[in-house]
Amino acid sequence: MELPISFIEKYQHLLGQEAEAFFAALTSGHPVKGFRLNTAKPEAEAMLAKYGPERVEAPYATNAYIGEVKGKSLLHQAGYVYSQEPSAMIVAAVAAAQPGERVLDLCAAPGGKSTQLASQLQGAGLLVSNEIFPKRAKILAENIERWGFANVVVTNHAPKELSRHFPQFFDKIIVDAPCSGEGMFRKDSVAIAEWRSDTPEQCAIRQRDILVEAVKMLKPGGELIYSTCTFAPEENEAMISWLVETYPFDIQPIDIANVAHGRPEWGSAVGIDNTVRLWPHLNQGEGHFAAKLHYQGEAKSIKQKKGKHKEALPKLEQEASKLWETFQTTFPYLPFDEGTLHMLGDQLWLVPKTLPSLQGLKVMRPGLHLGTMKKHRIEPSYAVALAFLAGSQGPTLPITIQQWKQYVAGETISVPGNAGWVILQVDEVPVGIGKQVQGIVKNFFPKGLRFQAD
Repeated sequence: MELPISFIEKYQHLLGQEAEAFFAALTSGHPVKGFRLNTAKPEAEAMLAKYGPERVEAPYATNAYIGEVKGKSLLHQAGYVYSQEPSAMIVAAVAAAQPGERVLDLCAAPGGKSTQLASQLQGAGLLVSNEIFPKRAKILAENIERWGFANVVVTNHAPKELSRHFPQFFDKIIVDAPCSGEGMFRKDSVAIAEWRSDTPEQCAIRQRDILVEAVKMLKPGGELIYSTCTFAPEENEAMISWLVETYPFDIQPIDIANVAHGRPEWGSAVGIDNTVRLWPHLNQGEGHFAAKLHYQGEAKSIKQKKGKHKEALPKLEQEASKLWETFQTTFPYLPFDEGTLHMLGDQLWLVPKTLPSLQGLKVMRPGLHLGTMKKHRIEPSYAVALAFLAGSQGPTLPITIQQWKQYVAGETISVPGNAGWVILQVDEVPVGIGKQVQGIVKNFFPKGLRFQAD
């Protein structure tokens, strides 16, 4: 793998004697694979020990490991694990979201940070996960669904569009900004091929535009977590210096062991050394930068739109209400008391109570998808099974690994009994919804997600 000449010259100048070790790590080192465990799932540790890969603890986050999980494995499909490069885990670790907070992951796809933040919130509060590109937003929504929490909303907007809907709304905002990707050079040849000497400065322009909108959505006293996967000072220390010198922020210390720090000579703001850097020749994983900033801005009056308020989603219709008690009795574990019921077409959703109107927003996931309204019944969704978290009580049906492979491939399976709607489980792992009628389990695994298991 050859690095661009202008990249080599730039970092020879910036790193001096350290440059040789830096280049050696980029060109001859090996990418590190990692994953996180979703401890909210039933018997998560035991199921990981039984069905997971060999692993060692990862350095920057809790419930995180060095090891490789495959996308067509039991634990991945069921939302027990999320494959994530270890250095990328540091961003949400810095955010340290607390239950009850309102959190925005502004550049969220494919979902590593958002699933980590959802675990931190523990189902309490609100997480809005946003992605500007529709295809990536769809993947984000699928990953959020697997993770199983009801208090996560997925939107599909440019930051400038989103800021109009959430003025001064969030306690924490995470901006993992689109960047020049230098930190990914060791694992991504495309990042090398696309890099030009002016790429960092071009990315910095876009990053400033994103941050301007992010500030509008942050509560006074809130925190902004900014990160990139690049080494470029223009996108890191210089960007934080611009932010602190433009808005009333101060840079907070980050309490994570065994990391490098931002370099004061590459920025002008006081406290730049409170930011953190991960280097391939100094730390485990790929290149990353993160900063935590406390917002000291004052609250501004927000103009309310005139006219009658229109519900963003229709509330539960009378016919649906009659069926609701039966559905709630069948799936009593769902967090019904933490959301409100809404209809979107014939789809039934549990929407977080703290969410403002969604009118005018492109929403991929307004909360937890409960099911589809059919004549005289509610057909439960796949998401209902994935929201079967530790301590849940509900109708379950044990199946074997071989039957699971048939299930995710879209086949019907045979299990003696006539239980009706059930949560299918391999050991303690909830994998989906089925309807057992006279010993045949009808398959309701979504067609768009079906695969041939490893």
